[in-house]
Amino acid sequence: MNRLCELLGIQYPIISGGMVWCSGWRLAAAVSAAGGLGLIGAGSMHPGTLREHIQKCKAATDKPFGVNVPMLYPELDAIIDIIIEEQVPVVVTSAGNPKTYTARLKAAGCKVMHVVASSKFALKSQEAGVDAVIAEGFEAGGHNGREETTTMCLIPSVVRAVTIPVVAAGGISQGDSMAAALALGADGVQIGTRFALTRESSASEEFKQLCRSTGEGGTMLSLKAVSPTRLVKNDFYQRISEAEARGASVEELRELQGKGRAKRGIFEGDLSEGMLEIGQCVALTNEEESVAEVFEELLAGCKHAVARLGSF
Repeated sequence: MNRLCELLGIQYPIISGGMVWCSGWRLAAAVSAAGGLGLIGAGSMHPGTLREHIQKCKAATDKPFGVNVPMLYPELDAIIDIIIEEQVPVVVTSAGNPKTYTARLKAAGCKVMHVVASSKFALKSQEAGVDAVIAEGFEAGGHNGREETTTMCLIPSVVRAVTIPVVAAGGISQGDSMAAALALGADGVQIGTRFALTRESSASEEFKQLCRSTGEGGTMLSLKAVSPTRLVKNDFYQRISEAEARGASVEELRELQGKGRAKRGIFEGDLSEGMLEIGQCVALTNEEESVAEVFEELLAGCKHAVARLGSF
């Protein structure tokens, strides 16, 4: 058996991204029911809301699922307490020190994975005791690594650096890109953008429809001085881009960004002034799909790519 599947107790080595305003219990439960690992995105939830989503996910599927926890979260201790109390099987931590909660989570019976953007931090995560790392390349949507290393370069580097399972993320949305990640040495893939646009995603229909019509070059990495974030090029992005071009300070950029823009754009559907976080592979995602349909294509496409390569 694939060692990631064995670690997590899943059928297929496919994980959905824990995306703010997209990854609620419906999406997580659907991905887990299809044989992957669904993640609830805690980054956009207050503690009480997270508990509700965890309980609804448990009621919707008896398969393993997880919670993604950005470690910059202001109510982090409360979030960790709820995860342990609710006996969540898997936790994915990101944007912080993997040592902070790994030992406590593992002592409570959780499998722990940490998101990294370099082989250096993958090694630090392994030393911190995590069970696997998710290596996320420059192509990914939302918050991104400052190194700007592409997935094609990052995955082989991380695979060589650590002995624990490696999950490839960033720019992976089709069966053939899944096969490519496995060929690079990854044990599985994490997919964000394509699942963010499924029927089960909690993102607004306005956001989904815009993303399905966004072509190549329609996203850019922005706010590098604050927190690098890949965004659709809308009016808000243009103002940030102009400010960066004239050398705006970090303070000015933070003031321009304000608060709640991701919710405003992704969840509430303000396509002009919201932060529309999505990955480069959005250009390949043009149809309305269910999670089950995505899995069908991923598995068939991956098998087809492997078979085609056999002729070489």
